[in-house]
Amino acid sequence: MESAGTELPILIAQSGPLSGQRWLLEHAIVVGRDPACDLIINDRQVSRYHARFDVTPQGIYLEDLGSKNGTYHNGRLVEEPVLLKDGDLVQVALLQHFSFLTSDATMPLETDLLPSGQPKTRLYLDERSRRVWVNRKEVVPPLSAQQFRLLRALEHRNGQVISRQELIDDVWGANEAEGVSEQAFDALVRRLRERLTSTDRDHAYIVTIRGHGLRLDNPEL
Repeated sequence: MESAGTELPILIAQSGPLSGQRWLLEHAIVVGRDPACDLIINDRQVSRYHARFDVTPQGIYLEDLGSKNGTYHNGRLVEEPVLLKDGDLVQVALLQHFSFLTSDATMPLETDLLPSGQPKTRLYLDERSRRVWVNRKEVVPPLSAQQFRLLRALEHRNGQVISRQELIDDVWGANEAEGVSEQAFDALVRRLRERLTSTDRDHAYIVTIRGHGLRLDNPEL
């Protein structure tokens, strides 16, 4: 997270499954249903790799990635990359609506401040807001829903080894877990590791115990 004095473009989820969440556009963000995406919308109306927000010197471009149900910019189907302007509306498959702001200066930026009364551990997550801090720095953009559920499952049993199947059940739920492939789970774990490492490169939080599963290494500060 940049300091409150630095203005960054911001994406705000409005109506749809991700309603109320926000992402600072510091780097490119891929939107889709696949666990490897930066911003996951787990709905069949959304393609695996649906759309991308590209950060360029000229500004933020919205590009459709050949999605089945389309990406819309201010109500018009996106056929070529379009440069976003302040207040633009983006729709993914007419399911998830986003608003785009060229500056986060008007948003309440409190991400450098940790919640009061938190444990003195290197990683801290707040379940109500779904925000995560590592080494006192917030992970931005926020984790996807699946990434957060995986991290939460590991954090609840900090230090204990949890089997892959248990984690798949926790992340996808009993109804969908049966159809989750090893590749999809591995991609989710890899992306979560990358997100944590991008904020804190000095510690490996997720440890693989071959033949058994994963555990979280979350030492005290």
